[in-house]
Amino acid sequence: MAKWHRPTVNDKFHIDMQWWQDNQLDLRFYAREALCSSCKGDFTNLDETEQIDWVNEQTGAVTRVDGVWHALRTHCAALTSYIDTSTPIVEAVFRTFLANGNQPLSILELHALLDRRPPETLLRMLTGGQVYLGIRPVTS
Repeated sequence: MAKWHRPTVNDKFHIDMQWWQDNQLDLRFYAREALCSSCKGDFTNLDETEQIDWVNEQTGAVTRVDGVWHALRTHCAALTSYIDTSTPIVEAVFRTFLANGNQPLSILELHALLDRRPPETLLRMLTGGQVYLGIRPVTS
């Protein structure tokens, strides 16, 4: 059993998929809301989970991925409007994880990407008791 410790700015965070299941929330719905307007039209029916082949550019491995996540990563995240100064900070963190395929990032790494709040403030926001959008520390 892993021993709990207070997260620091160096600890990695991610979108905890189990949190979404435990709270009976649909991550795909929230991910769809982050799509740009042109991509939203491609995914009007959330009951249909469109899977597409995705090729990892570094390894060449082909995997099946959700079409919404693929659109976010390959198109929407490249738009300047995906995360701008009007995007609330927790939403910006959530969108960052969606765009990077939910690869864990530390508070310092998030700060470097978003440059919106001091790392300590961001850490307090993400560890203040309430879990926002499933963003939690990675547990080993």
